[in-house]
Amino acid sequence: MNLHENDMSQEKNSNPEHQDTNEPDTLIERLEDLKERGYTYDFNLTAHALELHKDDGIRLTLSPEDFNIVEFFRFEGMSNPSDTSILYAIESGDGLKGTLVSSYGVYADAMSNEMIKKLDTRSSLIVHSDDDQAH
Repeated sequence: MNLHENDMSQEKNSNPEHQDTNEPDTLIERLEDLKERGYTYDFNLTAHALELHKDDGIRLTLSPEDFNIVEFFRFEGMSNPSDTSILYAIESGDGLKGTLVSSYGVYADAMSNEMIKKLDTRSSLIVHSDDDQAH
Protein backbone atom coordinates (compact mmCIF):
# COMPACT_ATOMS: atom_id res chain seq x y z
CA MET A 1 0.00 0.00 0.00
CA ASN A 2 1.16 3.51 -0.76
CA LEU A 3 0.32 6.85 0.78
CA HIS A 4 -1.18 9.52 -1.47
CA GLU A 5 -2.46 13.01 -0.89
CA ASN A 6 -6.19 13.58 -1.25
CA ASP A 7 -5.89 17.24 -2.28
CA MET A 8 -7.42 16.55 -5.70
CA SER A 9 -10.96 15.86 -4.46
CA GLN A 10 -10.83 18.78 -2.07
CA GLU A 11 -9.52 21.07 -4.81
CA LYS A 12 -12.29 20.05 -7.20
CA ASN A 13 -14.92 20.74 -4.55
CA SER A 14 -13.50 24.15 -3.67
CA ASN A 15 -12.71 25.37 -7.20
CA PRO A 16 -15.73 25.15 -9.57
CA GLU A 17 -13.70 25.88 -12.70
CA HIS A 18 -11.76 22.63 -12.19
CA GLN A 19 -14.82 20.56 -11.27
CA ASP A 20 -15.84 17.80 -13.65
CA THR A 21 -19.53 18.35 -14.36
CA ASN A 22 -20.02 14.59 -14.69
CA GLU A 23 -18.58 14.01 -11.24
CA PRO A 24 -21.05 13.49 -8.35
CA ASP A 25 -21.42 16.58 -6.17
CA THR A 26 -24.03 15.64 -3.57
CA LEU A 27 -23.79 13.20 -0.69
CA ILE A 28 -26.40 10.89 -2.25
CA GLU A 29 -24.64 10.92 -5.64
CA ARG A 30 -21.28 10.15 -3.99
CA LEU A 31 -22.81 7.29 -1.99
CA GLU A 32 -24.30 5.83 -5.18
CA ASP A 33 -20.98 6.20 -7.01
CA LEU A 34 -19.08 4.48 -4.21
CA LYS A 35 -21.66 1.67 -4.08
CA GLU A 36 -21.15 1.09 -7.81
CA ARG A 37 -17.40 0.91 -7.09
CA GLY A 38 -17.92 -1.86 -4.53
CA TYR A 39 -18.34 0.10 -1.28
CA THR A 40 -21.53 -1.72 -0.39
CA TYR A 41 -21.43 -1.94 3.41
CA ASP A 42 -22.69 0.78 5.76
CA PHE A 43 -20.35 1.25 8.71
CA ASN A 44 -21.58 2.65 12.02
CA LEU A 45 -19.34 4.68 14.29
CA THR A 46 -18.85 3.72 17.94
CA ALA A 47 -16.53 5.29 20.52
CA HIS A 48 -13.72 2.81 19.82
CA ALA A 49 -14.43 1.17 16.47
CA LEU A 50 -16.56 0.83 13.36
CA GLU A 51 -19.42 -1.66 13.39
CA LEU A 52 -20.93 -3.49 10.49
CA HIS A 53 -24.15 -5.50 10.54
CA LYS A 54 -24.03 -7.97 7.67
CA ASP A 55 -27.13 -9.33 5.92
CA ASP A 56 -26.66 -12.72 7.57
CA GLY A 57 -27.04 -11.13 11.02
CA ILE A 58 -23.36 -11.20 11.91
CA ARG A 59 -22.01 -8.06 13.57
CA LEU A 60 -18.38 -7.18 12.89
CA THR A 61 -16.30 -4.66 14.80
CA LEU A 62 -13.28 -2.99 13.20
CA SER A 63 -10.69 -1.33 15.42
CA PRO A 64 -8.80 1.65 13.96
CA GLU A 65 -5.91 -0.60 12.95
CA ASP A 66 -8.32 -2.93 11.08
CA PHE A 67 -9.39 -0.45 8.38
CA ASN A 68 -8.10 2.26 6.08
CA ILE A 69 -9.74 5.38 4.75
CA VAL A 70 -9.36 5.23 0.98
CA GLU A 71 -11.15 8.50 0.17
CA PHE A 72 -13.22 11.12 1.89
CA PHE A 73 -15.52 13.91 0.76
CA ARG A 74 -16.78 16.95 2.65
CA PHE A 75 -20.22 18.47 2.18
CA GLU A 76 -21.35 21.78 3.69
CA GLY A 77 -24.93 22.69 4.49
CA MET A 78 -26.45 25.15 2.04
CA SER A 79 -27.94 27.38 4.73
CA ASN A 80 -25.19 26.91 7.32
CA PRO A 81 -21.62 26.13 6.15
CA SER A 82 -20.73 24.91 9.65
CA ASP A 83 -23.13 21.97 9.12
CA THR A 84 -20.51 19.64 7.71
CA SER A 85 -20.96 16.06 6.61
CA ILE A 86 -18.00 13.87 5.82
CA LEU A 87 -18.32 10.74 3.69
CA TYR A 88 -15.56 8.17 4.16
CA ALA A 89 -14.82 5.33 1.72
CA ILE A 90 -13.38 2.60 3.95
CA GLU A 91 -11.73 -0.74 3.31
CA SER A 92 -10.98 -3.29 6.01
CA GLY A 93 -7.78 -5.31 6.11
CA ASP A 94 -9.68 -8.36 4.88
CA GLY A 95 -11.28 -6.55 1.93
CA LEU A 96 -14.69 -5.40 3.21
CA LYS A 97 -15.52 -2.12 1.48
CA GLY A 98 -18.10 0.33 2.74
CA THR A 99 -18.93 3.88 3.69
CA LEU A 100 -19.31 5.94 6.83
CA VAL A 101 -21.14 9.26 6.99
CA SER A 102 -20.29 11.53 9.90
CA SER A 103 -22.89 14.28 10.11
CA TYR A 104 -20.90 16.86 12.01
CA GLY A 105 -17.31 15.73 11.72
CA VAL A 106 -15.28 13.41 13.87
CA TYR A 107 -15.49 15.51 17.03
CA ALA A 108 -19.29 15.44 17.33
CA ASP A 109 -19.43 12.23 19.35
CA ALA A 110 -17.27 10.96 22.18
CA MET A 111 -14.59 8.77 20.62
CA SER A 112 -11.32 7.23 21.62
CA ASN A 113 -8.13 9.06 20.66
CA GLU A 114 -7.34 6.27 18.19
CA MET A 115 -10.65 6.73 16.35
CA ILE A 116 -10.26 10.53 16.31
CA LYS A 117 -6.79 10.19 14.78
CA LYS A 118 -7.96 7.62 12.24
CA LEU A 119 -10.89 9.73 11.03
CA ASP A 120 -9.14 13.10 11.19
CA THR A 121 -9.35 14.45 7.62
CA ARG A 122 -7.04 17.37 8.34
CA SER A 123 -4.19 15.02 7.51
CA SER A 124 -3.81 14.93 3.74
CA LEU A 125 -2.40 11.40 3.70
CA ILE A 126 -4.83 8.68 2.69
CA VAL A 127 -4.00 5.01 2.18
CA HIS A 128 -4.77 3.64 -1.28
CA SER A 129 -4.61 0.04 -2.35
CA ASP A 130 -2.52 -0.94 -5.37
CA ASP A 131 -5.76 -1.21 -7.42
CA ASP A 132 -6.26 2.54 -7.00
CA GLN A 133 -2.94 3.43 -8.63
CA ALA A 134 -4.57 3.80 -12.05
CA HIS A 135 -6.57 6.86 -10.92
